[in-house]
Amino acid sequence: MNFTKILGVLLLIAGTASLALGGFSYTKDKTVLKIGTLEVSAKQKEEVNVPVWAGVGAIAIGGLLLVFGGRK
Repeated sequence: MNFTKILGVLLLIAGTASLALGGFSYTKDKTVLKIGTLEVSAKQKEEVNVPVWAGVGAIAIGGLLLVFGGRK
């Protein structure tokens, strides 16, 4: 299995996951107050939405790489 086929499989998996989940979230530490050496921070949840067109595009490109990637 060459690099283009591996990349094609990874794009298919990522595209399918983005369509199934719709996005992902992560936690970010944010400094709320800082006075001298005293620092108060809070955790803030951030969400990132992945557009549908990006998921469909990743699936399409991944499929094309699998079909045409091994030809010489």
